[in-house]
Amino acid sequence: MSRFEITMWPLMMMKTRFQHMLTFYSEAQNAMILSSSSLITSSITPPQNHQSLNLLSKCKNMEEFKQIHAQMIKNGLHKSQFALSKILHFCAINSYGDLSYALSVFDTIEEQPDPIIWNTIIRGYSLNSSPFSAIDFYKFMLLSDVEPNSYTFPSLLKSCARIDGINEGKQIHGHVLKLGLGYDVFIHTSLINFYSQSGELDDARLAFEKSPLRDPVSFTALITGYISRERFKDARKLFDEMPLRDVVSWNSIIAGHTKIQRFQEAIDLFKEMQIAKIKPNESTLVTVLSACAQSGCLTTGEHIKTWIFNNKLDSNLRLVNALIDMYSKCNELQKARSLFDSINNKNIITWNVMIGGYAHTHHYRESMDLFRIMLQSNHKPNEVTLLTILPTCAHMGALDLGKWIHAYINKNIPESSNPSLSTSLIDMYAKCGDIEAAKSVFESLKHKSLASWNAMISGLAMHRQAHKAIELFKKMVNDGFAPDDITFVGVLSACSHGGLVNSGRHLFHSMIQDFKISPKLQHYGCMIDLLGRAGLFEEAMDMIKKMEVNPDGAIWGSLLGACTFYQNTLLGEFFFKKVVELDPESSGAHVMLSNLYAANGQWDDVARIRTKFKDDGSKKIPGCTSIEIDGVVHEFLASDRTHPMSDQIYAMLEETNRVLEKSGYILDTSLVLYDMDDEWKEGQLCQHSERLAIAFGLLSTKPGTTIRIMKNLRVCSNCHSATKLISKIFEREIIARDRNRFHHFKNGICSCMDQW
Repeated sequence: MSRFEITMWPLMMMKTRFQHMLTFYSEAQNAMILSSSSLITSSITPPQNHQSLNLLSKCKNMEEFKQIHAQMIKNGLHKSQFALSKILHFCAINSYGDLSYALSVFDTIEEQPDPIIWNTIIRGYSLNSSPFSAIDFYKFMLLSDVEPNSYTFPSLLKSCARIDGINEGKQIHGHVLKLGLGYDVFIHTSLINFYSQSGELDDARLAFEKSPLRDPVSFTALITGYISRERFKDARKLFDEMPLRDVVSWNSIIAGHTKIQRFQEAIDLFKEMQIAKIKPNESTLVTVLSACAQSGCLTTGEHIKTWIFNNKLDSNLRLVNALIDMYSKCNELQKARSLFDSINNKNIITWNVMIGGYAHTHHYRESMDLFRIMLQSNHKPNEVTLLTILPTCAHMGALDLGKWIHAYINKNIPESSNPSLSTSLIDMYAKCGDIEAAKSVFESLKHKSLASWNAMISGLAMHRQAHKAIELFKKMVNDGFAPDDITFVGVLSACSHGGLVNSGRHLFHSMIQDFKISPKLQHYGCMIDLLGRAGLFEEAMDMIKKMEVNPDGAIWGSLLGACTFYQNTLLGEFFFKKVVELDPESSGAHVMLSNLYAANGQWDDVARIRTKFKDDGSKKIPGCTSIEIDGVVHEFLASDRTHPMSDQIYAMLEETNRVLEKSGYILDTSLVLYDMDDEWKEGQLCQHSERLAIAFGLLSTKPGTTIRIMKNLRVCSNCHSATKLISKIFEREIIARDRNRFHHFKNGICSCMDQW
């Protein structure tokens, strides 16, 4: 606070005080009317034993409190400093209190409040969402000639730690020394905590060494600080020096390692704790189960589960939730679901960990189905639920469900409360094929975050709106946002999808020179894919030689795909070898090389590569296409006949084939095994999963409605050509997402301009 602000502070407080008084007297008057006559008590009763204060000690909500407070005003009890301290403690400290009401009460105090009352307000601010105000209120306390005491400073130091206020904290430390409170044990512990959380470990150690009593709390505070700065040897040395290592001490060092993702060390410490015969408590078990979940350590997780059940703690919902999370993340979904189903009193965390467990292990349909069951069970989703299910909608292409979630967020969750939800909505709409809805969400944001800019740029990129993605990138920079590595992955992929070689080169150079971002594998991948698609193989190889990291299979695979487009067999064979060196069972590489041979009529090589692929026991990933109709996601495999409407779907498929043939469409059978007869080849190609999904979409939606499909593999050239014609003949826009990008088919034209 500047000198001017300090001078003006009492005047500002007087203005606020007047406003609070108006509010307070209005609320108190209303509460008086509501107060029960049974609260009337003799005015001669000592304040400490007054019936109103007894009622206040049992009060659990503000409405009831206001009635009690009104009765205290009626009896004149509100003028007692003791009673005022109890009133303020209820409002400022309790979770069901109201800090603004506490301030209203404070502003009506006629005499100078004693330090207890000032300390209560400061503590209330330190626990609230405005720790800055705790420091400002402390300044007001000093200007009001009230001397702080040992109970003032712990809350202030806690506030300084929350706002990274190292300078403010050091000034407060100076006040402590000036007032002669340097030997107070409680203050010393708070100083150690403050310096540790602020990263000032030398000052934390100094405060620790000067502490008159090195209690377990002091040890724990400094140990936690060492761990947060990855000074593990110092943490362990101090831990070993502790005269008494109780369960709290063990919990702190285990939790510290878990927090910074040193999961195995946390698990090893838990094992040491057991050897030391320290009985774990609930916090210990939850923390270690989290470490097991994150590291995939199923053995220790199973051991803890046995311990929980043997000690009859299986009714502890927090522990069972942690077990479900552990099993889910260790890919033991049946065990996780069995535990989940056994719980009668499920809370929102229980639902979240199971829904998230399915999503984490890519079981998206199960995640979505469980979310629907949760809604039917009248459990309201919270922000964690929504942040889990929105990516599931994005993966499955469940646009209808995504729209319902969007409406739910608008109705129940203010935008400012969680910007991550807005970012997830942008990502969901983009990946479900509705880029206009993604733009609408983005443009409606009053406060855009870097993550929201990144999501929108990536969304435009995958929809081949490269120029718009680059324009948005420039606007982001002009608006004062510094791009990060994720931003450049998005904008470089836009250049790759759009074939903008010069723009890609310029942005890649700018990333390094202007924004000082070192290229990662993803950035190199975008650039090499861009150069390969442009046929600039020599430049792509030069970039690979200069890379600071080794190229992965995806980079070599993108060049192999480019060779297929340019029918460059010699280079294709070289890139194929590079891919299989890294991933011998890569089905995609074998298919691309086989297609390259087939395109050049090298049928002996086609037979050789496919025979070797089968002999090695490798399996081609089956093509799967999904389509959402009326909120239900339907999935199809090639030649699939499992759908309840299979007969109608194949009838529609025959109709579309007849219309396509009449329009002059000719199947290209050159990429199918040469020893198949032509009739069988055509049948196989016409029954690809995307063709079945489109036929189902034509059957199940009104004429003129947009059809959206999602495929797990790259769309083949035959289906691509057929879909273009279907969009024209049936006058439908068809939006298809494949493994690489979106294709917008409309009036016989695709947005990718036949380059994908």
